[in-house]
Amino acid sequence: MLGYCVVVSIADLPSANLSNYNITVVEGKSITLYCDTTGGPPPNVSWVVTNLVSNHESDTNKNPASLTIKNVSSMDSGLEISCVAENIVGEDQVSAELTVFFAPNITFIESPTPDHHWCIPFTVKGNPKPTLQWFYEGAVLNESEYICTKIHVINQSEYHGCLQLDNPTHLNNGAYTLLAKNDYGEDEKRVDAHFMAVPGDEYETTPNDLGDATNNSNQITSTDVSNKENEDSITVYVVVGIAALVCTGLVITLIILKFGRHSKFGMKGKQGWFCTFWNCGLYELRL
Repeated sequence: MLGYCVVVSIADLPSANLSNYNITVVEGKSITLYCDTTGGPPPNVSWVVTNLVSNHESDTNKNPASLTIKNVSSMDSGLEISCVAENIVGEDQVSAELTVFFAPNITFIESPTPDHHWCIPFTVKGNPKPTLQWFYEGAVLNESEYICTKIHVINQSEYHGCLQLDNPTHLNNGAYTLLAKNDYGEDEKRVDAHFMAVPGDEYETTPNDLGDATNNSNQITSTDVSNKENEDSITVYVVVGIAALVCTGLVITLIILKFGRHSKFGMKGKQGWFCTFWNCGLYELRL
């Protein structure tokens, strides 16, 4: 009688478990994550690390499988890392989020721009969230309802905001410094702000302006010279004309005086006509 041996293979759904579901690491350090799997037949294991910037290497030939991330970059903070276990029955996937702690970095700051309010815009990265402190001309800036920090957008560990100033004047002109600080370090950046001219400055005249004004006041164009010459010529003509008329009148007067007394016509004796340029009248000669 022959005997038969029957081998019964039991197929099980795969299962995956991570050694750490709260992956935290300081920037520049390294970390190793493990994935323990079960199932029948034994599942194949793979790591999903899409968009991971940091250098990394994996070993899936052992159980548990491992993933080592070296010199972790802050750019990978918030990235999801997954372990996938798969066999002929099905698959299982588990994931964890990578949290990277790093010192603050002010990546953007610029001079104020007018909007609904004046705003000194900035962008700060850091994890944990940095505390922000502003300084004005080297002294701590005490914020109020008129001057305060506003965060408008938060993207993972990146914060976009501005120092908002309500109706600033020339008294607010000057150097503003932003200090961002957390447990892993700090960063600071400075920007110069000009909101309004000092009253009276717009009326001050610069040396160049004075020079221009002086040059303009002393400039004499050819038209000015021509007009001046025409005016002088007319004046000369008028004076000469008047002098000529006066001389003519005097000559006529002398002629009348000379020949009036010897005239054979008109009145005899001691009377004659006296004429000048201005008037004529009867005169009487007394000999």
